[in-house]
Amino acid sequence: MIPPQEASARRREIEDKLKQEEETLSFIRDSLEKSDQLTKNMVSILSSFESRLMKLENSIIPVHKQTENLQRLQENVEKTLSCLDHVISYYHVASDTEKIVREGPTGRLEEYLGSMAKIQKAVEYFQDNSPDSPELNKVKLLFERGKESLESEFRSLMTRHSKVVSPVLILDLISGEDDLEVQEEVPLEHLPESVLQDVIRISRWLVEYGRNQDFMNVYYQIRSSQLDRSIKGLKEHFRKSSSSSGVPYSPAIPNKRKDTPTKKPVKRPGTIRKAQNLLKQYSQHGLDGKKGGSNLIPLEGNHPRDFRVKHLPEALNDKHGPLAGRDDMLDVETDAYIHCVSAFVKLAQSEYQLLSDVIPEHHQKKTFDSLIQDALDGLMLEGENIVAAARKAIIRHDFSAVLTVFPILRHLKQTKPDFDQVLQGTAASTKNKLPGLITSMETVGAKALEDFADNIKNDPDKEYNMPKDGTVHELTSNAILFLQQLLDFQETAGAMLASQETSSSATSYNSEFSKRLLSTYICKVLGNLQLNLLSKSKVYEDPALSAIFLHNNYNYILKALEKSELIQLVAVTQKTAERSYREHIEQQIQTYQRSWLKVTDYITEKNLPVFQPGVKLRDKERQMIKERFKGFNDGLEELCKTQKAWAIPDTEQRDKIRQAQKNIVKETYGAFLHRYGSVPFTKNTEKYIKYRVEQVGDMIDRLFDTSA
Repeated sequence: MIPPQEASARRREIEDKLKQEEETLSFIRDSLEKSDQLTKNMVSILSSFESRLMKLENSIIPVHKQTENLQRLQENVEKTLSCLDHVISYYHVASDTEKIVREGPTGRLEEYLGSMAKIQKAVEYFQDNSPDSPELNKVKLLFERGKESLESEFRSLMTRHSKVVSPVLILDLISGEDDLEVQEEVPLEHLPESVLQDVIRISRWLVEYGRNQDFMNVYYQIRSSQLDRSIKGLKEHFRKSSSSSGVPYSPAIPNKRKDTPTKKPVKRPGTIRKAQNLLKQYSQHGLDGKKGGSNLIPLEGNHPRDFRVKHLPEALNDKHGPLAGRDDMLDVETDAYIHCVSAFVKLAQSEYQLLSDVIPEHHQKKTFDSLIQDALDGLMLEGENIVAAARKAIIRHDFSAVLTVFPILRHLKQTKPDFDQVLQGTAASTKNKLPGLITSMETVGAKALEDFADNIKNDPDKEYNMPKDGTVHELTSNAILFLQQLLDFQETAGAMLASQETSSSATSYNSEFSKRLLSTYICKVLGNLQLNLLSKSKVYEDPALSAIFLHNNYNYILKALEKSELIQLVAVTQKTAERSYREHIEQQIQTYQRSWLKVTDYITEKNLPVFQPGVKLRDKERQMIKERFKGFNDGLEELCKTQKAWAIPDTEQRDKIRQAQKNIVKETYGAFLHRYGSVPFTKNTEKYIKYRVEQVGDMIDRLFDTSA
């Protein structure tokens, strides 16, 4: 049971807490009432604000819409006024631009094109909006007149400023290809820069707005004429220079001419000195540079092919004969053509660069094809004329003239990659012109080579044409000189021969195959020549002179082979050629030496009387000794007189043959003289012992020397 005191205290405590809770509850009620009142007041305020906003919105929105409509109306009015101004301006275009169009674009292209742009827009406007208006016809007529003026200005600019490229500049342009040193490229300005820019602007306008392609025809006709005239001018330059000085003027060689650049001399690509022209030099100089000399050494320091040849036809010896100057002219024509081919490539490349700036891209190839036709056809026609002339020369057996084909053909082949690049994109007929010419030249060249070999084999034995002194025959010199000309054109000549081959090996043509063909051909010519020389040698009645003739010719051939690359070419298919010629030469020397047997036989040991010293000779023995001395003297004098007029041009061979013969005769005569010189076989000793041993040697030393 809880004590009464604790229960009373507990009750008081509970009452106190209850009282506090009631006070708190009363405070919460008062707060809620105030909050409700505030909420009501806020709701009332917000409701009032909302009402006012709705009233404001209802009054502002109509005003905003009205303002917006007014702004739109203002913009429409402004646009309408602008359109009216723009439209009205089209009606004034004709009057505003008529004077400018009438006066033309010369000197004011920018302003003129601006006026044409206005006219173009006016035409477009009237076509779209008023196709039946008279204003359309007026601006159309003005536009056409303006377009014609631009076309006329294009033609005028191209005509007035397109100049022929001078030969001096062309030769400098070509010479840059051969210079080993890096040089600045020769500038080639076809049109002044300002004019070029005007031409480009006019062409672009005519394509874009004028819808006109006639100006492209104008362009290629004018530029084609300039290209053709430039190349013809270069050719004429060579002819004039040759006729005035005898040597084509090389504008890259410094001299007193004002228009001469100071560059290295132009290298002539492939020019040759043909056989007949060389032969004319040989007929005027000895092998040692003296007239009548006889020494197998080069006539000009570094040219191992220049040997003296005697007994040439009169036409070749005569400085004023029918062939005088002809070969020089052939050289000039060859040089001119080769330079014109190179000039065409360079100028055509330059023309394409110019054309690519002026002509629209999709018209460039066709226009370029038309542009180069005249110049290209001229070159091809001249090339065909060269081929035709070569064919006629073959018929006349004038093979030296055919040699002009070789440098030209070589140059055409060397230039073909550049040709192909330049002609890329042109018609097939244009691309095939150069290959066709090359084929023609290869065919005629192969024909010339074959006919030359046959001509060497079948050259008739004309007695009047044989050298009286047994020196080198004209046929030999011509054959060797012709073959030596081929050294500079080995690949070209090999290709000519290969072009006529039908075997499977020809289809896999290469340089080695070409070399073998050329070697075989040279061996064939040399073989034919040897057979012909053997036949010709029979014309001589004296076997010794026949031997000297063959010796001289074989020695000439061997020396010519050795002093040039011919021996290497021959060795490709004939390894023993050099040894064979040496054997032939030695054989002819031995044949010649037998001619002295009729002299030495008189004084040899056989059939001579044997006697004892101090024993008197019988009349028969004395007579025999007299006959031997007389036979030797007469034979020696006869041979020396005869063989003195013979010739051995090679100093080394001449000395060798003289020395060998001198040793044999002196030894035999010395022994004979020693044995019978003191024998009393006659009272008139001087009549029979006419020569001392040294005198016999001196007489033999004067053999083969007409000047002695």
